[in-house]
Amino acid sequence: VQLQASGGGLVRTGGSLRLSCAASGFTFDYGAIGWFRQAPGKEREGLLCINNNDGESYYADSVQGRFTIFRNLAENTVSLQMNSLKPEDTAIYYCATEGVNVKPRCVVADFTHWGQGTQVTVSS
Repeated sequence: VQLQASGGGLVRTGGSLRLSCAASGFTFDYGAIGWFRQAPGKEREGLLCINNNDGESYYADSVQGRFTIFRNLAENTVSLQMNSLKPEDTAIYYCATEGVNVKPRCVVADFTHWGQGTQVTVSS
């Protein structure tokens, strides 16, 4: 399984970005998808995780109502739409997958396969 995250960049406070995660060796119609981020000096944080077959999902409080996940099964990609961005959203963002359903939470230990990360910087 290989994951490729893209779409990061520099955006001003209040702006939007859409990250994309493309997969090979895995299809987004089973198992679980997760988006995580890691800011300098901090632990990797789970933002949004979803089980593909039943849609059971978990959203971190910090992104609830601002971030949304989209799946494109035809292209085998998953996107993270990020709106109303804040300086504290600055981090490297990672997508991750797991071949089985995960519990309704979003923790690093539940995921096996990781993309390389894409930098998001929100200026004030």
